Amino acid sequence: MKTQNFKVRGDFIRGHFRHVERPSLEIKDFSPGDLSDSIGNFPVVHSHIEEACEAAKVAYPAWAALDIEERKKYLRRLKEFFVAHESEMAELISRDTGKSLWDAVAEAKNLANKIDITIDHSIKLVQEERIVNALPSVDGVIRYKPRGVMAVLGPFNFPAHLPNGHIVPALLTGNTIVFKPSDQTPAVGQFYAELIEKAQFPPGVFNLVQGDAESGRRLVANENIDGVLFTGSYEVGLKIKQETMAHYWKILALEMGGKNATVVWDDADFSKALYETLVGAYMSSGQRCSCTSRIILHESIAEKFIEQFYQAAKKLSIGHWSENHFMGPLINAAAVEKYIRFQEIANRENCESLMRGKVLDLKHKGYYVTPSIHIVNKFDPQSVYQKSEIFGPNVAVYTVKNFDEALQIVNSSGYGLVMALFSKNEQLYKRALIEARVGLLNFNRTTNGASSKLPFGGMGKSGNDRPSGNSAIQYCTVPVSSLEDQTPFDGTKALPGMNLDWSKW
Repeated sequence: MKTQNFKVRGDFIRGHFRHVERPSLEIKDFSPGDLSDSIGNFPVVHSHIEEACEAAKVAYPAWAALDIEERKKYLRRLKEFFVAHESEMAELISRDTGKSLWDAVAEAKNLANKIDITIDHSIKLVQEERIVNALPSVDGVIRYKPRGVMAVLGPFNFPAHLPNGHIVPALLTGNTIVFKPSDQTPAVGQFYAELIEKAQFPPGVFNLVQGDAESGRRLVANENIDGVLFTGSYEVGLKIKQETMAHYWKILALEMGGKNATVVWDDADFSKALYETLVGAYMSSGQRCSCTSRIILHESIAEKFIEQFYQAAKKLSIGHWSENHFMGPLINAAAVEKYIRFQEIANRENCESLMRGKVLDLKHKGYYVTPSIHIVNKFDPQSVYQKSEIFGPNVAVYTVKNFDEALQIVNSSGYGLVMALFSKNEQLYKRALIEARVGLLNFNRTTNGASSKLPFGGMGKSGNDRPSGNSAIQYCTVPVSSLEDQTPFDGTKALPGMNLDWSKW
């Protein structure tokens, strides 16, 4: 395996990795798919946060002043290294997260794709625009300038792709970066920084600091930071908002959790709905913010769908990432404990356990669990199980008589990321576009997966109205309006009451 002998290099500040002999603490990183696979011990130095933020601040003026065509050259060079090291990145993602190699390969490919899409597509959203006669005989111009130093806090489930979705548009538009990877996936974060190093960005333009929750707190609270770009849970996103409450100058782009619903109607393509919903519920072991957590079925097809969904879920293969199973492990022991605990909560709250989630003892010792299905006997918007994000391979199944009931359930959790509707009735789809409180609505397609050519973000507890994806480039910039008057001064048009003879001036 190419990445088996991983060398820990420390934090990346001012264009160099910093090895530390006596760190504040260490992150012990091992593969959740095989606990005997130790990737490395990553030093955490809290004082490096201040150094990295200062380095990014110092590097910012020159990087922002650089012509955008020059910044594109750096990113295109980075793309070359993303492509050249794609297989290594994919393997390391699999080791660090436990996700199957096919899943990690798709993530690794998205790194280069994001650069192409940002340069060729997203940049159009922030192009200069001139408005002739914005005022009489005065032109108006809309330009977009960078914000400054952006803190990027990455998640564990897509440890390369999701931070990259913030970093690429931020760099292209002239911002500098301090990146803190998840403490569950520090190796992927370091390898990403190594590819930045190979692309030879100017020192301080991109900086990496490994760290724990305290590192994240210090980073978002640092006064040299102009924006916080976060992907993770609602609970951590809320803490970031609270920590920066008095920092009026900071923009926050908070991409948080989901309790996503798939609605399958009586006229749906049954086989397609079944397949897509299985993918939505159990891909990446349910560890996607866009995974399907709730299935809402029209009563006429509910019995058949539930039985076939159950039979199909039992056949999904689970195992080590190198064997390309459908499901890998959960990320850590705490995630397993939470997953099992919610099985018990569901049972206590009058939900029937059709398929019980349990811990698996496999050849590779890791955090493996089986999928689970709970039938909700009575919709209850106050139910802890029905409104909590579990972030594991569990679905709650509801049966409804009409679309009003379906939408009530969709909107009940407080989250508002994705809804999927399987139906041939476009009128239902149009209703959902207005009435479903979500940022993404898919028609005859699973909740999972997204295009970087589209916005990606939710409502309610799922986000703060700053979607990533194609729209990320907008929160990386500040729109600047200018009125440009090239006409000579005409004193005859002076305002009344000034009592001056402008012809003498």
